[in-house]
Amino acid sequence: MKSPADLLAAGALSVLAAFSLCAASLAADVPAPIRAAVADGGRPDSDKQRDADRKPAETLAFAGVKPGEAVGELLPGGGYFTRILSKVVGSGGKVYALSAPRAADAAPDKPEPAARVKAIAADPAYSNVQVVVTPLTQIAFPAPLDLVWTSQNYHDFHNVPGLDVSVLDKQIFDALKPGGIYIVLDHAAAPGSADRDTATLHRIDAETVKKEVLAAGFVFDGSSDLLHRSDDPHTAKVFDPLIRGKTDQFILKFRKPAKGR
Repeated sequence: MKSPADLLAAGALSVLAAFSLCAASLAADVPAPIRAAVADGGRPDSDKQRDADRKPAETLAFAGVKPGEAVGELLPGGGYFTRILSKVVGSGGKVYALSAPRAADAAPDKPEPAARVKAIAADPAYSNVQVVVTPLTQIAFPAPLDLVWTSQNYHDFHNVPGLDVSVLDKQIFDALKPGGIYIVLDHAAAPGSADRDTATLHRIDAETVKKEVLAAGFVFDGSSDLLHRSDDPHTAKVFDPLIRGKTDQFILKFRKPAKGR
């Protein structure tokens, strides 16, 4: 008969084996171009340190981004996803990083919103990145897109003066090719809260996003709980040091219907 210590050791090995198989399965589900883009040595260490929480490989695999595609990224911020998207689509693809212009009343020492992504586009390693500076009230891209991506931004669309979110979603619909994909990743608010917390907690209810995007003509193509955190009570501002980087987030995937459908 095995001792308790032997049984505990065997149990631990079984759990480790199961975990390893699960991790291997996840890795197998991520296409090689995405794995290579995430592993790219040109990414800043500060970005790589966030990968465990943001799960970029699995997230982009869910989105379905592929080499050769034209991707529109709304409000890329510091470019965490811009660099990865650039490497995934490769030399045959394009990333249009759309940033809002500098506000007329911005302080003189405040950098323009597009400054950081412009620095990425100026790097020869990311020569397929093109920065598009335009108000969100009248977005347009230089070419039809295969995919539009926005991460942790949709809630703020509700707080932009003069911006009608229904118009924005329709502009995104029009920018996509038939069959094109629209990905919305954002901080989850309490179920049923609609857009109540967009300005205060910087969160939004996923069901509200679905309702708004579907009204623009999209069809719902699925969701992912990759970034779901059951320990987030949805009551804290996402910038609170106790929860920053650890919020419950949703990923919604929408598709523009193909022609004739």
